[in-house]
Amino acid sequence: MQTVTRFSVVADVSRETPEIEPAGAASVFGERLDLARRFTDALIAQGEERGLIGPLELPRIWTRHILNSAVAAPLFTAGARVGDIGSGAGLPGLVLAIARPDVRWVLIEPMERRIAWLTEQTDDLHLDNVEIVRGRGEDWAEGPVLDAVTARAVSAFRTLIPITAPLVRDGGELILLKGANAANEITAAEKVIRKFRLSHVRIEPVGDGVVDEPTRVIRAAVR
Repeated sequence: MQTVTRFSVVADVSRETPEIEPAGAASVFGERLDLARRFTDALIAQGEERGLIGPLELPRIWTRHILNSAVAAPLFTAGARVGDIGSGAGLPGLVLAIARPDVRWVLIEPMERRIAWLTEQTDDLHLDNVEIVRGRGEDWAEGPVLDAVTARAVSAFRTLIPITAPLVRDGGELILLKGANAANEITAAEKVIRKFRLSHVRIEPVGDGVVDEPTRVIRAAVR
């Protein structure tokens, strides 16, 4: 008797469907929306393979990553030189460089493969307001010369302060993108805040009306 082998078709669920561009993207990026689209498309196409984002991030790539970063753009001063610690996939640094071409961005990242990605995207998008530095924030050699420092999903506030504050000039600012636990992070950092002489430490929600959950930003003046 002939044996009949039945093969079941199993759907490939390893790759989720990318999120459709939200309407709010146009209001955030304006005339530079096409650059944001190109960067997002590249991240969708290569991000998982290159270890920049996980496959489960694709259904929320715009709202959780691109717009979550971009809505902080108005907080930065025109002409400022701003460091992005642990820039990784370019979140928030490259996104902010797209949204704010009038600000100079220094992307600080220790991993070679991520440096390669950041360099490729900077070149492909012709972002002439971006400088890329391979290294950790702790290894920054220029001293306290930056007007501001930002970071996203890098570490707790009390851990970030000793890394970021020494890079910022007197009167400069920390502008750190955080999550729902931001208030608790400030409480846990009280001793470090005093040690590094930070002032006007507060939480500023941004992105209301653009993203479902506004981005919480910890802002603090340095010395």
